Amino acid sequence: MDHQLSLFYGLSFLTVVLAFAFAAYLYLWVKKQKTVNKRIEEVSLLIKQGANTFMRREYMVLGKFALVAAVIILILLPSPIWTGNVIDNISMTIAYLAGTVLSAIAGKIGILVATLSNGRSAEAAKEGIKPAFLIGFRGGAVMGLLVVGCSLFGVAAVLMLTGNASILLGFSFGASSLALFAKAGGGIFTKTADISADLTGKVELGIPEDDPRNPAVIADNVGDNVGDVAGMGADLFDSNVAAMASALVIAQSLSGGEYSNISMVFCYAILGLLSSIIGIATARIGKNGNPTRALNSSTYVTTGVFLVLTALATAVFEGFSWRIWGASTVGLLVGVIIGITTDYFTDDSKPIVRKVAHASCSGPAFTVLSGVSYGFISALPAMVGIAVSALIAYQICAPMGEGYAIFGISMAAVGMLSIVGIIIYNDAYGLILDNARGLAEMGGLGEETIRTADELDSAGNTVKAVTKGFSIGAAGLTVISLLGAFMSEANVALVNAGKEAISGFDIMSPTVFFGTLIGAAIPAVFSAMLILGVDKNAQRMVAEIHRQFNTIAGLKEGKEGVKPDYDKCIDIATSGALKELIPAGLMSIIATVIVGIIGGPLAIGGFLLGNIVSGLLLALFMSNAGGLWDNAKKYIESGEEGGKGSEAHKAAVIGDTVGDPFKDTAGPSINTQITVVSLVASLLSTLFVAFSIFG
Repeated sequence: MDHQLSLFYGLSFLTVVLAFAFAAYLYLWVKKQKTVNKRIEEVSLLIKQGANTFMRREYMVLGKFALVAAVIILILLPSPIWTGNVIDNISMTIAYLAGTVLSAIAGKIGILVATLSNGRSAEAAKEGIKPAFLIGFRGGAVMGLLVVGCSLFGVAAVLMLTGNASILLGFSFGASSLALFAKAGGGIFTKTADISADLTGKVELGIPEDDPRNPAVIADNVGDNVGDVAGMGADLFDSNVAAMASALVIAQSLSGGEYSNISMVFCYAILGLLSSIIGIATARIGKNGNPTRALNSSTYVTTGVFLVLTALATAVFEGFSWRIWGASTVGLLVGVIIGITTDYFTDDSKPIVRKVAHASCSGPAFTVLSGVSYGFISALPAMVGIAVSALIAYQICAPMGEGYAIFGISMAAVGMLSIVGIIIYNDAYGLILDNARGLAEMGGLGEETIRTADELDSAGNTVKAVTKGFSIGAAGLTVISLLGAFMSEANVALVNAGKEAISGFDIMSPTVFFGTLIGAAIPAVFSAMLILGVDKNAQRMVAEIHRQFNTIAGLKEGKEGVKPDYDKCIDIATSGALKELIPAGLMSIIATVIVGIIGGPLAIGGFLLGNIVSGLLLALFMSNAGGLWDNAKKYIESGEEGGKGSEAHKAAVIGDTVGDPFKDTAGPSINTQITVVSLVASLLSTLFVAFSIFG
């Protein structure tokens, strides 16, 4: 290890400590804000208890999966234990378990912060936009800093202790497998409750969104935490780790005794975290300011600071290449552009959302048809953005020598994810304010407070759609670089086995084409399994809500002292989510193994290619269509196209219930699914070389 790399290991740990210290300061500031409304305290406690109960039960299920996977890894990876590499197998197993544990912690941090901040934001909304915004913003920032800090700490520690970037793939697999199941399980939970509450409350009974008479209303708020906050924390922890791991695997294969490429990956990750700290510290909003503008300006400040700091570092440190800086800059700028185009399709101040809202006047069929159509169109700019950034990064770095072109793409992914702290806090802010809006209604804080919370929630929705586009774009570049990491891992195994190395994947090869067709079908089947999970679960919950309204005297009328059985709905959502979360993820992993055993490394290359292309298309379509329907509904609720209770409103609610599992269950889970199968392929590349029928 050279002095420069040692310096960056030290700086990584120092930056992590700084991020944790700043997060602790923000956490204590949020905690200091008072709550005085007894009803809000009571409901906040119910949400917190429900979320913690679900997380405990989910982590017990995932713990069993992780232990089985750890035993398989110990026996088989990176090569079968009987071949004599015992230390490598033990290192891989420990790295896998560390990735799993840190990913679980990322989810738990989200729950802790969101349940602390939501009630305080609701009460602060009585004072106006600024105090409520600050609580939501700083609560989200705590999560962003801690999740990114955990990922940088984990990657630096694993590589420093083992010196082997391939072991990082085990760490990344631990993070992504837990994220996949947490996102799927949390997504099924949250959308079961959300759809059930909307259909029975708004459409059937015409009662408000967060009316305390509705038995599903607490489950809906719990779902926001376990699905969107905890699942998203684990998901973006995994994306950041996967981007760094793939870049470091390729950097190490290029090193030839040089450590400057590895140093560059850590340097950019450190500067990304520092830029996020500066972006958070400088965020401001006036007394009656625009929350969307405040959130976006913080993103742009972070982006600008990152570009300046990385340019300075590239100029100062020996061996850092301006070409690689160019590749990472392209990734970051394209990420911002993808975010802006997503905003155009999902913001209710733009024409597309208003067209879908207007179509709702003609009935729910037109809401769904227009939303699906615009959702598909919205995927094009992002797909073009990912393609262009991959192409430019490839061409910029290709003249540096063999292997550098793929390293350029991996650094574009690192660049795009450099501001992942901002992505996380924007997402967490939206969810904290969504809960705060519900609590303001349940706490009887009055129409003015609810309107303030609504405005803040709407800003969160808009920014959340942008950050989702951003994170799916980053996942696209990450998995292209993971394809490169798979190729370098497979080539090591092929050379060791005395076979010819792979220089690329020829689409005209029947083996590659076989893998491509199967890989393309997996994201569709995976999405269908998750959406069917929501469908079956929501039907059970709707039946339970009807039972309570029909059998609990005075509940429908809202008589004093009559309360629904909230726990029963939470239990239905929990049991159904836990039952449905494992099969979809396992199906993806088993399909990868079967294709590898049938066709070997070439078929797996095709499989990953098909999986990436169809997965990105579906993820972008579902996330954007869901955000579009959600904001069309909110636009009508603001008084347009007939307002609340109108036929257009009922149609928009139905559109939103279709969009809910699109945007919050299947869509965001697909990019994690792509990462998981890419990592499984890289980890098992030696086995696919040794045992394949047609490979």
